[in-house]
Amino acid sequence: MIFKSAKINAFRTWGLLLTMLGMGLMILGTAGIVFWGHAGKVFAAVGLVIGLIAMMASLGIYFWAGMLSTSAVQVDCPECGKLTKILGKTDRCMFCHTILTLDPTKANMTSQQLKAPSTTVPPTDG
Repeated sequence: MIFKSAKINAFRTWGLLLTMLGMGLMILGTAGIVFWGHAGKVFAAVGLVIGLIAMMASLGIYFWAGMLSTSAVQVDCPECGKLTKILGKTDRCMFCHTILTLDPTKANMTSQQLKAPSTTVPPTDG
């Protein structure tokens, strides 16, 4: 479950990766001038343009994730008790990565069962 995360966090992760990729390409493109002099200007131009495109894509993903975040349903996670956002019918908690759902047919426990006090007695060895 280490690599599983909430949908909004996954979008933000892709945005961050594109930002780092764009910045890296821009830096490597500029380094082409340092290594190859006048001949490296073409390499620098290509690196800067592709890096700029990656940065614009990152901006678009961050904007999209922000717009989705404003309309997401907020629920209390039954596992960790923190307020988290759900996109769609099923999603994961942003903090403890517990699978959450708003679809009663996919839930394995109802809200009444969550609110009811536990009446089971633990088994004793004896």
